Amino acid sequence: MAREKVTRTPGTEGSRTAPKAAHKPDKRGAPKRPRARKAKPAPAAVPAVHRSGFAAIVGRPNVGKSTLLNALMGTKLSIVAPKPQTTRHRILGILTRPGSQIVFVDTPGIHSQQRRMMNQYMNRSALSSLADADVLLFVVEALQWTDDDERVLERASQSGRPTIAIVNKVDRVRDKARLLPFLADLSRRTEFKEIIPLSAERRVNLERLPDLIEQLLPESPQLFPPGQVTDRSEQFRTAEVIREKLTWRLREELPYGITVELERFERQGDRYQVAAVIWVERPGQKAIVIGAGGERLKEIGRLARLELNDMLRGTVHLELWVKVKENWADNEQALRAFGYENP
Repeated sequence: MAREKVTRTPGTEGSRTAPKAAHKPDKRGAPKRPRARKAKPAPAAVPAVHRSGFAAIVGRPNVGKSTLLNALMGTKLSIVAPKPQTTRHRILGILTRPGSQIVFVDTPGIHSQQRRMMNQYMNRSALSSLADADVLLFVVEALQWTDDDERVLERASQSGRPTIAIVNKVDRVRDKARLLPFLADLSRRTEFKEIIPLSAERRVNLERLPDLIEQLLPESPQLFPPGQVTDRSEQFRTAEVIREKLTWRLREELPYGITVELERFERQGDRYQVAAVIWVERPGQKAIVIGAGGERLKEIGRLARLELNDMLRGTVHLELWVKVKENWADNEQALRAFGYENP
């Protein structure tokens, strides 16, 4: 009688070994196919050199500097209005990218009219940013050239900083052929690293700009934490949103000496209690802001509250008052109290 051949291995005396199936059968008896292993993604290339620095956005008033900052950052950091000199403070926008960190500096428009102390403050703030920057973004309006443009360019050239010329609002030029002589004339005024025609409002032709800026920055580690996008607090930005709505709603009636000061900013979960004072310089200006039966002030508060709900990602209860502080825009102590610090 033939005996079944038994193969023995240490520790398995008496057991039989059978040839292994290529694939373990599933419940229906069909062999399962082995699962394909997912290829691990290749690690992202780490740039050999890291660059960080400040790119100051400079130009005369109302050429679209704040709109450019917001477009480059992909979020609203600086208020925007058609009124010249809407931007009164230096505001940082921090763009962190693989291998670089670009710190954009939105500045007040540099202007020749300095009759009031607040004008002097704004010019000093802008010129200080120009001197401290690693790269300058000199912004002009397409087909427009003024004495103030000339003065800003002169300051930029004297700084010795590498400068990129930004020709903004090209979307408003119907006949694009008219841009060619303007660009050619601009190129003859000084040595620019690049001249870029674009539309900050429509975000047209912005893509190359961060790459160009990055190449001009010094080698440096990050200057700010990766998640930080601005140096300004929620309180500051809240006051600015209210001032923006004043600017849009009042338009030509807007008193020059108007500012906003927060008296209360409290958060409980996703609910905010905000109280703000709108300061004007004369009693007649107070009546303009309030409007007949208080309707204008109510509308300003409504518009501000809607935007603040989105910005703060919560529900904002907003209270507004209008008060008079005579000639505060020419009072150094009042300017400091309202946050207009000398650079």
